[in-house]
Amino acid sequence: MLNRIFLSPPHLGTEEINFVKQAFDSNYIAPLGPQVEAFEKEFSKYTGIKHCLALSSGTAAMHLVMRDLGIGADDEVLASTLTFIGSVSPIVFEGAVPVFIDCDETSWNMDPVLLEEELKRCSKKGKLPKAVVPTDLYGQCCDYNRIYALCEEYGVPVVMDSAEAMGARYYAESIRGGDQSLNNKGEKTAKDTIGIHAGVGAKAAVYSFNGNKIMTTSGGGILASEDEEMIAHARKLSQQAREPFPHYEHEEIGYNYRMSNVLAGIGRGQLQVLDERVRRKREIFDYYREAMKDLPGISFMPEPEWSRSNRWLSVVVIEPGAFGADRETVRQALEMENIESRPVWKPMHLQPVFQNKRWKPEGGSLKAPVECDHYKGRAAPLANSEKKSYPCRVVGGKVSEGLFDKGLCLPSGTVMENSDLDRIIDIIRGCCRGL
Repeated sequence: MLNRIFLSPPHLGTEEINFVKQAFDSNYIAPLGPQVEAFEKEFSKYTGIKHCLALSSGTAAMHLVMRDLGIGADDEVLASTLTFIGSVSPIVFEGAVPVFIDCDETSWNMDPVLLEEELKRCSKKGKLPKAVVPTDLYGQCCDYNRIYALCEEYGVPVVMDSAEAMGARYYAESIRGGDQSLNNKGEKTAKDTIGIHAGVGAKAAVYSFNGNKIMTTSGGGILASEDEEMIAHARKLSQQAREPFPHYEHEEIGYNYRMSNVLAGIGRGQLQVLDERVRRKREIFDYYREAMKDLPGISFMPEPEWSRSNRWLSVVVIEPGAFGADRETVRQALEMENIESRPVWKPMHLQPVFQNKRWKPEGGSLKAPVECDHYKGRAAPLANSEKKSYPCRVVGGKVSEGLFDKGLCLPSGTVMENSDLDRIIDIIRGCCRGL
């Protein structure tokens, strides 16, 4: 059997081992140490976010933000429904209720129209959410300008889940249209700016370095913010909330969330090659798109004018009627040839762990929503008491449901050769019955 092609395996450069060796030579192999400090500084310089805290995971980073914002029982937090569960589980950790906002078709990210309608509804009800947590899905920036402006109007902090978006860029409204062009690599440029890095401008931004991300530390994450006090408090909480005494003194409950000095060394090396990884990811996406542009019923994740995605994963939507096969048939055909692919994230409001309360529009508008019970049997609470399910609400949902039903993430590892891509493309073409 041919070697397995993984969805998005790690791709190490040449400097990671040198930084790791420095960690071993210095005998700093536990959490904290000079590699961690250097990684935080270099990450801050790369993203342009002043204060950074290296942690054990992106989920840990999100949890610390929820703690710092004082989110607790009976609070609501608005979040993307089309996301990985680590983006929203910290909401539940703190006893709050997630309200899942559907995505739009333009970017597959949180729909600003639905967000605005939900904020208006919450304001009229007299209970605003404690935070909004949009996800930069598959390395594509949300429409920051619209989301930030809406949340500022209502005084609600934005915590940007940029876990998948290292190296991605957002282009502000002022540089769209005539001020924006493409360079000879097909990358978006502007007269006087190259855009802002994913996560910039939020109250806090969360990043992940899990093994399948565009840059990895094996496992790890960073919390970044312009708010120095927030990062200082999160730093304290990440170290068991120890007070500054010679003995161990604790006035609040903390966690063991710091990053290992060894893993930080890997992160430093990965950061040095990040731009090259983004370039290759985008090449892979373009290669797939060009090679399959003649296939009926195949479309690719769009890139709106405000975004330069890192294309962490190349994602296609398969329309069974036109293509002649559904997403699952294609996935299984790839798996039979030892090739890993994966459905688009299952929306959070469809997850069995959440008790779904859906807000249906009246007369085609969400301005006067009607609460209804679980629908289609896909998100009902579990019948037994062995597994606990948690309350949630969802605003919209049809767009993300459609993407889950028809979307497929293709292998996107930067170690792949074009011959590997051709192997994948040939299998997909072989599934097509619509030619």
